[in-house]
Amino acid sequence: MLLTNKNRLIEMLSAALQGLAQERGLADAPAPRLERPKAVDHGDVACNIALQLSKAWKLNPRELAQALVERLEQQPGYSELIASCEIAGPGFINFRLSNSAKTAVVQEVLTAGSQFGQLAPEAAPVASAMIEFVSANPTGPLHVGHGRQAALGDALANLLATQGIKVHREFYYNDAGVQIANLALSVQARLSGLKPGDAAWPESAYNGEYIAEIAIAFKASPEYKDNLEAIRQFAVAYLRNEQDIDLKTFGVKFDCYYLESSLYTDGSVTKIVEELQSIGKTYESEGALWLKTTDDGDDKDRVMRKSDGSFTYFVPDVAYHTSKWNRGFQKVINVQGSDHHGTIARVRSGLQGVAQKRGWDIPKTYPDYVLHKMVTVMRHGEEVKISKRAGSYVTVRDLVEWSGGVAPEMTADDRELALQRGRDAVRFFLISRKADTEFVFDIDLALQQNDENPVFYVQYAHARICSILTQWGGKVSDLKGANLSLLQSKASDHLLRRLAEYPEMLTDAAADLAPHALAFYLRDLAGDFHTFYNADRVLVDDPALKLARLALLLATRQVLENGLKVLGVSAPAKM
Repeated sequence: MLLTNKNRLIEMLSAALQGLAQERGLADAPAPRLERPKAVDHGDVACNIALQLSKAWKLNPRELAQALVERLEQQPGYSELIASCEIAGPGFINFRLSNSAKTAVVQEVLTAGSQFGQLAPEAAPVASAMIEFVSANPTGPLHVGHGRQAALGDALANLLATQGIKVHREFYYNDAGVQIANLALSVQARLSGLKPGDAAWPESAYNGEYIAEIAIAFKASPEYKDNLEAIRQFAVAYLRNEQDIDLKTFGVKFDCYYLESSLYTDGSVTKIVEELQSIGKTYESEGALWLKTTDDGDDKDRVMRKSDGSFTYFVPDVAYHTSKWNRGFQKVINVQGSDHHGTIARVRSGLQGVAQKRGWDIPKTYPDYVLHKMVTVMRHGEEVKISKRAGSYVTVRDLVEWSGGVAPEMTADDRELALQRGRDAVRFFLISRKADTEFVFDIDLALQQNDENPVFYVQYAHARICSILTQWGGKVSDLKGANLSLLQSKASDHLLRRLAEYPEMLTDAAADLAPHALAFYLRDLAGDFHTFYNADRVLVDDPALKLARLALLLATRQVLENGLKVLGVSAPAKM
């Protein structure tokens, strides 16, 4: 139901309730809520306000519903909005919208175009938000878990932008600590002629072929010197560039790359620790410095500084999120793997200490988290666990190339098309499930060009509409004047309903941080279109009916395109 129609009906219901309450000397009524009936045959929208109020008003719910309907029918504009209504069960009121109310969505879509479903900045729930995602250690190529983060984070950013929110995308590079040291040692070992499996190969070294690639590149570079720090700097820069290439291939861009190392060099970590100590948020025990995280609901206190003087990994996270708040981001969402669950309480507890020290009003739930579970990759019916280049995991690049059917003998143009197919499949698939559920990525399904492949199913609906409009050959601008009252079939009714749901679906998905809801919606919309196309011939002899049905298809194409764009998936005109 279009939001404009929904708000009009709620206003009418509220006025009828108020009049009924005044007439009978009853208490004020809460704002009525509307919902979609579970069964389509029950109507377009339902309201259970009579059931809610019956006890407080001491009235039979069906009698109350009947009295409410009688008053409602007297409201100005009621007959233009509602074709009929009926009282069902113990007191539900089921409404059927008028044909003009249902078809109004077509004109709204055609008028708004790419902006349909979006809120203006002045209507946004918050002015701005930061989304931190991917944030991979620069110790190797991006793996499929990073791919799920990239798809989720980018779609979520686009989703929030539809609500008028200015979104800042940030990538946090963990370029400090033990893993970076192991990276440098791995490259150094390769430079000395060692390889995985050799007796002298370091136990903690990375075994992928990319380590050999870094060693070869470093030896050929002007920066080459037999110095561990120089190796570290080159290896980190090399892998950052590699990850940037993968992200570009995946269609993801960031506004800022924030270095963990900068939190040490600018003194932020030391300052945070000193501030937490100054307010009694810490204590010394067993040679270590502990944070009193139990004060904020954690199951036990956590070590901040170990006995050897090094900081545990959540301490720079506290400093980093202090920076986020200090930069003005009061709405922050972190998209991370579920293995980060244990750090949430620690980071939030540290931030509460910082807030106490600095007089900041940081919410206890700051930041928000979207945690995703692992991805299992299947190919030819078997799980794929290893990439030769990465050594022990499947990379994002592997997944995109496999899903697009990239082959060595392809021309440059064919390869680019295959990469686009792969990118679309990977992004759609990885968004199509709730983040907190494990996902099985089926390469063979991604390659299928049929209705079983969900991204193909949605994209084909868009391409099919493009084909119909091309076959028609008329001016698209003529469709804005179509007589939409001729859209009266059951199939067109279902399609109109689905189109009208788009704006509210976006709002709910953004509020719930649930981009998978948009993937579900697009599949349903594509299904409604295919059903309509099979039931109602579009290019009929009747000129008026033909234009009406073409206008409906044009609106459907626009919403498909808008939704796919939010997911970062292309909307091809031909397939």
